[in-house]
Amino acid sequence: YVVGQVSGSLGAGAAPPAPLARLFRGGAPPVLVAVPAGNKKRKRREEAEKVSEDQSSSVVQEPPVKVKKAKKKERSKAEKKLSDRENALKQADEEEDEKLFQNKKKQKKKASQAVTKSLVNSPAGTTAEQQKRKRVADEMVDRRTVFVGNLPVNCTVQVLKSLFKKYGQIQSIRFRSLIPAEDTISKKVAAIKHKMHPNAKFVNAYVVFKEERGAEKALKENGTEIASGFHIRVDTASKTSSHDNKRSVFLGNLPYDILDDAVREHFSVCGDVVGVRVVRDRKTGLGKGFGYVLFENTDAVHLALKLNNSVLMGRKIRVQRTGDKRKAPQKIPDRSRAPKATADTTTKKKSYSDDSFVGEKATPLKKNVKPKRPKTIPRKKAGRNK
Repeated sequence: YVVGQVSGSLGAGAAPPAPLARLFRGGAPPVLVAVPAGNKKRKRREEAEKVSEDQSSSVVQEPPVKVKKAKKKERSKAEKKLSDRENALKQADEEEDEKLFQNKKKQKKKASQAVTKSLVNSPAGTTAEQQKRKRVADEMVDRRTVFVGNLPVNCTVQVLKSLFKKYGQIQSIRFRSLIPAEDTISKKVAAIKHKMHPNAKFVNAYVVFKEERGAEKALKENGTEIASGFHIRVDTASKTSSHDNKRSVFLGNLPYDILDDAVREHFSVCGDVVGVRVVRDRKTGLGKGFGYVLFENTDAVHLALKLNNSVLMGRKIRVQRTGDKRKAPQKIPDRSRAPKATADTTTKKKSYSDDSFVGEKATPLKKNVKPKRPKTIPRKKAGRNK
């Protein structure tokens, strides 16, 4: 190449060679072309559109970065065993906590149920109407029930049914005052197996009829001898019993092992005996030492009172009217035999005025007062004082 010549280097016959400086020389002046004036608002709008296009083109959308998932490292067998053991222990703890929660919940539920039951069964929990209905129902049952006392121990349900079935249809029969042979046996089992105490000689029973008329008719059997030496006592189970205080007497100081028929024989001299009742202990069946005798007429009561302090089975019995509460005379304390201390206290408590006292005042005796010894001063202190 020749320095300063470029046009000739592009090829033969392209352009005549000329110096390079000619390209940088100033050429002809620029020609200005008149452009018609446009709408200013339109220009501003176009400029704003251009600016927005430039900004959108300038923003380069970055491609989304793909997050590489970390590959889990394969754990060793020891780590797997340890993790399984931890999971098992955790699960066992959760199950134990759940069981404890369930048990507490059940206990609370049972306690609430027991409280509700006690409230319902208690008289405070039941309404007045329910109590009234229950009372009326019990009274209706008691009117259909008959108490039969002084039955022999070997008495059975069949014997009582055969005795009372002529008065009406019987609903149920229940034996009471049973004394089992052993403490471990219940009264029900003793009645079924006939295992009674050898000292027990009688039992009581309740006969329930289906109609009230049957119970009223069954009272005719009162005083009938069901076995040798056993006169039964038949009475209604309701509160309105046939007991009359004007036709009965109270007996005291009776032997504990006495039978009803022995009392009946003792007072049969006075008149017709309707019933005998010896109050006994429920557990042992022995008498408590007192009882009652009901006569058919009030005249028999006057004759029975004459048997007071009469001997029955080696004991002097006490006979008196029922409801006769004899009050013992109250002992008045003798003032002359009162102790001196009480007498002195009564005199001390009384207050007297100065005007009421008459007489000379006694001069009190002077006490012998011993002369006081002079205080001895120790030697050391005496020397210091000097």
